[in-house]
Amino acid sequence: ITSEVVDRVYKEYMGDAESPAEVRDGLLDAMGDVFFVISAVEVARYHRDAGNPVYFYEFQHRPSSVEGVLPTFVKADHGAEIAFVFGKPFLAGDV
Repeated sequence: ITSEVVDRVYKEYMGDAESPAEVRDGLLDAMGDVFFVISAVEVARYHRDAGNPVYFYEFQHRPSSVEGVLPTFVKADHGAEIAFVFGKPFLAGDV
């Protein structure tokens, strides 16, 4: 990796971060992209290149069930959309 690449990556994710919270958010975005987004985009391209329709989304809704459990800077964790996709918010009682 060249210093130019490192500089570009740093600028993309850290930008002009002035507080520890901004540095944390930039680092979390970088880690999310490395561990989830890059591989998901690669797989989506393979499907597209095979002639299949591809749909890509980013779920950012913070479920009310995580209040007091997760830090406030966490919007939606990996897999958080599953309860919304399969209807948990519409079920009665504690499931």
